[in-house]
Amino acid sequence: MKIEEVIKSNVALKDAKKVILNVMYTQNVVNDKFNEILKPYDLSGEQYNVLRILRGQKGNPANMCIIQERMLAKNSNTTRLIDKLLLKDLVTRNVCPDNRRKIEVLITQKGLDLLTELDPKVDEHEKLFANNLTEQELTLLNTLLEKYRTLN
Repeated sequence: MKIEEVIKSNVALKDAKKVILNVMYTQNVVNDKFNEILKPYDLSGEQYNVLRILRGQKGNPANMCIIQERMLAKNSNTTRLIDKLLLKDLVTRNVCPDNRRKIEVLITQKGLDLLTELDPKVDEHEKLFANNLTEQELTLLNTLLEKYRTLN
């Protein structure tokens, strides 16, 4: 469906505006479907992202800076996210023995188990959207999106 139909616009939109609207609307569609997956687990997309980052550490702790710089949403409140994950026993947080100002965060076995359970559901979510495109179109879309968000 064309973006003009989605937003019920009778006015001709310039391509630059249509791209922005399409990207924003597509992000909402993808996020809504993703949140449906996470909802039964009482997990937000940002909390899921933190868990994935910590799993990628392969048993090594991550400090708040590492987590923040790897977040998709750069404006996320990492401390608040970690606090919520702590309450769910999905992560642990300790003061670094070498530097008391540094906080180290580790994913727990419960957190790893949760990700293992979510992995096939997340894979299906990705396939749901990717099925509309060929491999070449996916590659081109990635290239165009990376180029589009690069500001001069």
